[in-house]
Order: sequence, then C-alpha cells, then structure tokens
Amino acid sequence: MQRLRTRLAGALLSALALTLTGCGGSAGPAPAAATGTNGSDGTDRVEPLASPGKPRLPVTVRSFGGPRTTVEKADRIVPLSGSLSEIVFTLGLGDRVVARDITATFDQARKLPVVTRNHDVSAESVLSLRPDLVLAESTTGPDEAMQQIRDAGVPVLVVAPARGLADVGPRISAVADALGVPAAGKRLAQRSQDRIAAVRKAIPPHADHPRVAFLYLRGSASVYLIGGRGSGATSLLEAAGAVDAGAESGLDKDFTAITTEALVRAAPDAILVMSKGLASVGGTDGLVKIPGVAQTPAGDRRRVVSVEDGVLLNYGPRTDQVLRSLVRQLYGDAR
Repeated sequence: MQRLRTRLAGALLSALALTLTGCGGSAGPAPAAATGTNGSDGTDRVEPLASPGKPRLPVTVRSFGGPRTTVEKADRIVPLSGSLSEIVFTLGLGDRVVARDITATFDQARKLPVVTRNHDVSAESVLSLRPDLVLAESTTGPDEAMQQIRDAGVPVLVVAPARGLADVGPRISAVADALGVPAAGKRLAQRSQDRIAAVRKAIPPHADHPRVAFLYLRGSASVYLIGGRGSGATSLLEAAGAVDAGAESGLDKDFTAITTEALVRAAPDAILVMSKGLASVGGTDGLVKIPGVAQTPAGDRRRVVSVEDGVLLNYGPRTDQVLRSLVRQLYGDAR
C-alpha cells in the first residue's frame, strides 16, 4: 500500500509481485485519508512542539547506509513518506514542508501537493517545487528518480527504516539533526518515549496475552496477506501485551498469502488490520468471509482491531496513540 511504512512496503512489494498481475510498482491501491474506523483515537492530526527553535544550519549528517550530506538550508522540505512528514510537522517545522507522499494523511499535511505515491517518486514533481532538502526512506524509489534529484544538486537524507518501537527515537533524531534542531529532536524523542511508556504502564494487569494476527488487505486488488516475522507489527503487538500470532506460528516471511492452513495454525484471538484495508473487504462482515478467517477464534468472535493506514506502522511521534488504540480495542477500558 505504500510501502505503507518503510518495512511494510518493501515486503509488500515483493508479495504483490508474486500474487498480482499489473499491480507492481506502486504496491497496489494507495491508502485513502484516514477514516477513523473502529477507534483511531483522533490520529488524523499531529501535535507539534510548542517551541522547536530556529534551525541552525549548515549541518553535515550521514544518510543511512550512505555518504554524508550537507544541508545548507531547510526552508523548502520535501519528505517522501508519511512517517517522515509526521516527524517534520511534529518538530514544529511543518510550515517549511512544500509537498507530501500520499500516505501523509494527517490534517496539517493533507492540502500539500502529492509528489510520491507509495514511495514511487516523481522526480520532476519534486524538483518543480525547488526543495532545499529531500527526506527519504531506505526503500524510496525508483533509484533513477532519486539519482535525478541528487544530480540536480538537492541534498537527500536517507533515514533508516522503521522496524519497531526502538526506532522511534533514532528516526526523530536523524530528521531533527538534518533540520538543524537537535535539541528539539531530543525533546520530541523523549516525549514520544514517555508517552509510549505511560500507555504500556496502563495496560490492565489482569489482561491475557491474546494472539493477534496482522492481516494486510486490499479487497479491490484481491490481496490478502498475513504478517509474519519482520512485518513490522511484532514490536507493537508485544508492547500491547499481545503475541504476534503469525510470527509465533512460524511464518518467517514478512508477508505470506493468506490460506486457511496458515490462519488455523496462527489461531489468532484477534485480528489487526488497517482501517482502509478493512473497508476494502466490506468491513468485519466481509473479513470473516475470507477463507480461513471464520475458522479462527478471532473470526468466530468477530474480534477485529483496526487502526488507520497512515499511522499504524510509522513508529514515530504518534505511536503512543496507536498503541493506546490497540490496547483499548483489545482489553476495553478496564484497568
């Protein structure tokens, strides 16, 4: 769907290439704006720092897996993923962002022009906006487009992929350092970590450890995948006191096509989905019609947890909200 978040998309592209015809390149249908389905907890807005400070530039920073990049100015910023846009806006520098990826669906960014869809970058669109700095994920592409941007003399910072909760602070710091506001980055990283810790502390002590399967669904393209080890959901589920049913059942690939056998083996007590994906199959009624779902404890009890597409696996400043929604939907409001 995007590369919906860094790790998800790379794995998803491979899975789609194997399961679909004519759906490559952009990894299937792009996510629509968040619908707030089933408890998104108002995650359609970011909460900027009150006083980020003025960027102190130039700075020289190292891209993930690449050379050092010198940033002379950051007046016109183009983040090429929703996650990176979220970080820039939450640092309080959203007024400097001039474009977005289609997955940047939060309110403050929604009116910006789209220059990349599912991390399929339009170099011409990016360059037409005269950016001072482009922020990219390690799987942003195609490579030719990224090289075209670099050849035009635009600094490109590549940020390490988001794989789990441990990446929240480092990703915020990487972006903040490149924008010349390292102190704001430290404050935002600490705020994010403190809020995640508060949610974890509030998990009902009597809660069980439900087995939760992460399903990636795109009904319009007949894409039905179950997440395994490396899907990106494991860290979030474990933080909520749950078990990643796909990974625990032995699914070593990031994503695997759903089969009745795989679902029965995973035996999830609950199913985690993106809200747009759930809508694409006709809601819970349609979900339980997917072969194998009704045969699981989750399908039998119609126990479905949904979080909006544009934030679920970002592992950024709003991850505490995602975790809170997940905990509430799994355990209710009991304390």
